[in-house]
Amino acid sequence: MDWGGPSFVIAIIAISTAGWIINNWIRAKHGYSLEDEWGGKTERADTGETKRLKAENAELRDQVESMQDRMVNLERIVTDRGYSLSDEIEALRDRPAPKVNHSRSDSGVPLNLDKKELS
Repeated sequence: MDWGGPSFVIAIIAISTAGWIINNWIRAKHGYSLEDEWGGKTERADTGETKRLKAENAELRDQVESMQDRMVNLERIVTDRGYSLSDEIEALRDRPAPKVNHSRSDSGVPLNLDKKELS
């Protein structure tokens, strides 16, 4: 192989160019700024859709934060009242059942749950 011949120089240029293209492709794929041919950085221009999506994301983040705040408040209310509610239920279990006068609360219509109504 002739190290000083034109084919060797062209091979080095081709390998360098391919490496530069692959490097920029990987950077673009992962969202990094790209290098131009003089080593400067070029940023992607935001399209209208990108700006709209960023605004929508910010709005949705605000909604999620407010919902999380509400959930924290609701959890606090539920857990604070949960203890007293269980105490009230236990207190009701300890009390004797009230006597019910069936003559006043009974409608007088006998219910026969064994028969099924035919339609």
